[in-house]
Amino acid sequence: MAVHTIDRARVRREAGATVRLALPLIVAQLSAMAPNAIDAILAGHFSAHVQAAVVTGTSIWVLALVLALGTMMSVPPTVSQLDGAQRRGEIGAIFHQALWIAWILGAALWFAARNAAPLMTAFGVVPSLHDDVQAFLHAISWAAPALTTYFALRGLSEGLSMPLPSMFFSIGGLFVLAPLGYVLVYGKLGFPPMGARGTGIATAVAIWVEMIGFGIYVLKHRAYRDINLRQRLALPNWSKIAPLLHIGVPMAITLLMEAGMFVAVALLIGRLGETVTASHQIALNVASMSFMVPLGLSMAITVRVGNAVGRNDAAGVRYAGFCGIGLVIAVQLVAVALMLGVPHGIAAIYSNNPAVIAVAAQLLLYAGMFQFSDGIQVASNSALRGLKDTRVPMAITLVAYWMIGMPVGWYLGFPMGLGAPGMWIGLIAGLTAAAALLFTRFYRVARRASWTSAT
Repeated sequence: MAVHTIDRARVRREAGATVRLALPLIVAQLSAMAPNAIDAILAGHFSAHVQAAVVTGTSIWVLALVLALGTMMSVPPTVSQLDGAQRRGEIGAIFHQALWIAWILGAALWFAARNAAPLMTAFGVVPSLHDDVQAFLHAISWAAPALTTYFALRGLSEGLSMPLPSMFFSIGGLFVLAPLGYVLVYGKLGFPPMGARGTGIATAVAIWVEMIGFGIYVLKHRAYRDINLRQRLALPNWSKIAPLLHIGVPMAITLLMEAGMFVAVALLIGRLGETVTASHQIALNVASMSFMVPLGLSMAITVRVGNAVGRNDAAGVRYAGFCGIGLVIAVQLVAVALMLGVPHGIAAIYSNNPAVIAVAAQLLLYAGMFQFSDGIQVASNSALRGLKDTRVPMAITLVAYWMIGMPVGWYLGFPMGLGAPGMWIGLIAGLTAAAALLFTRFYRVARRASWTSAT
């Protein structure tokens, strides 16, 4: 899109529409990440040992979370394209098939989370943490079926350009998690102190409450009545499930490549002791919370691009994608300023241990360095997802994260002896490569004259 052809009025309209759609999604994403922050804070003020166990357990649980999220990411572009094409009556049948995917996936993730001990052994997590990590994972595993169903409900609402329910129910879950976590972790109201297990139980209960509330809302609210959602649940239909998996599985693998890189880094850093592990988790949690802002914007980009595809509006695809990417770059300025400007103050929120705070503040400086790359890669990937282009991005993430990021991080962190900072330099390298490649991919695909909707 050449500079002299830009319609500035349309840019303003597109940016405004994206921001209005994204704001509730950003709040929802921050609320969805808040349980990890709450768990880390509760555990951090209990003991460094429990915090390190929760850190490690959360790192493994994140693999299940992103696999669920990625697979169910097939729902928003499918729904948004049907909505854009004025085919709302077909949405209910598609959503029912998405539920079958969610339920089967939830059962598989429950089993996987309860049998994750080999993963800890493979990455050399210190043996003193094993029992508490397993206790955390066994407790939180019961949330898996609720989590996958919740992501399906979110995808439905967001694909219909209705992000407010995601925001409200994500926030609602925090009102369950925070007090329940405090009671169970520290042993209040007659309960014994449960430490890491308590954080897992509280998180699982909060996710079930969110899912049940969201489900009731979707079934009862009039805004969903014309999509035939309340018709009888059909048996699994491969002809409808296959297109969803065709989009969702590459997205799940893509997210797994990125999250897997972060998890592998966390587990490798687990070899360096409890203090470094706790410090790494603080920096990673801050970076993850910051990431929720560009991620919320990126979810809006997917919907806006998908709507444009449904309307067969090629110019609309370009405006939606490039305006969204520009917005993400702008908001990342704030994250960079905070992480580089007040790292010690941020770290002190999570821990009262001076050694942990000192190392975490150092790692936050590295986190600030990759904010622009992280934002560009997720925004570009989300624009491609709106086009249902997921297989090439999957290959790009494999190369960027596992052929560039992880080798660089491992080499600098261990053979070169830089420890945790070396691993974080590897994260910077991987995210920067992904950002460059994914943006280039969208730039090239967006120059096409038209697309055929796959709905």
